[in-house]
Amino acid sequence: MMHMTFYWGIKATILFDFWKTDSWLSYILTLLACFAFAAFYQYLEKRRLQFKSLSSTRHPNPPPRAGVSAPLIPKSGTRSAAKAASVLLFGVNAAIGYLLMLAAMSFNGGVFIAIVVGLTVGYLVFRSDDDGADVATENPCACA
Repeated sequence: MMHMTFYWGIKATILFDFWKTDSWLSYILTLLACFAFAAFYQYLEKRRLQFKSLSSTRHPNPPPRAGVSAPLIPKSGTRSAAKAASVLLFGVNAAIGYLLMLAAMSFNGGVFIAIVVGLTVGYLVFRSDDDGADVATENPCACA
């Protein structure tokens, strides 16, 4: 039966049935993997926002047309490769965020702390220089 409250022990199942910890070594390696995965999430988020900022400054959007003659779907033109890369980066980043959330839902206290500390250290290392004024994240979801 899966835990529904936080517990402190070395026996945990993380994400998949084959990822089980049954010794101190496997538990510590799992905590290090969760930490690294969380820090990598922050790194990818920084790269995604930089890519978005860079592509928006290179190709500013034309003013939208209003009225009945305005197209429902705007033409992408030469920006389709940049848009595809941006979409792919967003998808990978969202998937990592949701996997981190599911790992935290193992309700193992050590895994939860490793993820939070990994996100914090990743933010400190990769994103603490963001002033936030020029880049705004439009998605209110914490995992994406």
